[in-house]
Amino acid sequence: MNHVYALSEVVGTSDKSIEDAIDQAINVAGQSIRNLDWFQVSEMRGHIKDGRVAHYQVALKLGFRYEAKPA
Repeated sequence: MNHVYALSEVVGTSDKSIEDAIDQAINVAGQSIRNLDWFQVSEMRGHIKDGRVAHYQVALKLGFRYEAKPA
């Protein structure tokens, strides 16, 4: 089946890990956007405090399917 997708750009944050930042972004976006199908990491960055990683930020592109009306 063919699909039409749209993109939404979001930034997930976490003080635990990059993976947790991705999960946070997808979980929160999924509460507002239906039919999330895929993600692409477009940027990663973080905050350093006292020589250690204190916070992660991951920018994502989220792909979601448009719903087709029945013919």
